[in-house]
Amino acid sequence: MTAEQLFHLGEEVSAELVRGEFREMAPPGAEHGAVVARLAWRLVQYVEDKDLGVVLVGDVGFQLASDPDTVRGPDLAFVRKDRIPADGIPRGYWPGAPDLAVEVVSPSDRYEDVEERVADYLSAGTRVVWVVSPARRTVTVHRPGTPPALLSASDVLEAEDLLPGFCVRVSELFLS
Repeated sequence: MTAEQLFHLGEEVSAELVRGEFREMAPPGAEHGAVVARLAWRLVQYVEDKDLGVVLVGDVGFQLASDPDTVRGPDLAFVRKDRIPADGIPRGYWPGAPDLAVEVVSPSDRYEDVEERVADYLSAGTRVVWVVSPARRTVTVHRPGTPPALLSASDVLEAEDLLPGFCVRVSELFLS
C-alpha cells in the first residue's frame, strides 16, 4: 500500500503504514486522551506565544519514508516554523519527520511496537521523541545517537535545543 492509498481511506480508519504494510490501530482510551490534551495544551501555548512553529495533535500522518512508504501518526508533534512549507500546512500527510514526536503509551501498546515507532522517527530525522507512560508516570526522552533518558514524576521535561525555555514537570502530565 502507498501513502496516497492510505490517505484516501479517510479518517474513519485509524491506521499507520509501515514499509508498505497497513497496520490498523484501535482507538486509545480516555487516560491516553487526557495525557495528550494536558501536554498539547502546554505545548500549543508555548509554541504560539514564541512563534516557533506548529503543534499537531490527533495522530496526524507524517510520511517518513517512500517506496515502500511509511506513514506514522504520533499522538502529538511539533514542526519548527522554518520547516513549514511556503504554501502552508499540507492538506495531506506531512512530508518528512516532525522535529518532536510524542507517543503516549496505551495499555494495548506492545513495547516492541513503541520502540519500532521511535526508531522510525529518529531514522527519518526527528530530533526528539518523548515516550510518555501513564502507567509508570514517566517520560523517556529519545534522541539520535544517545541513550534514552528516563524521567520520573519529579523530573522536568524540556527540549532546550528545540523549544528554548519550555519546561513542564513530568507529574503535571498525569491526572491525580
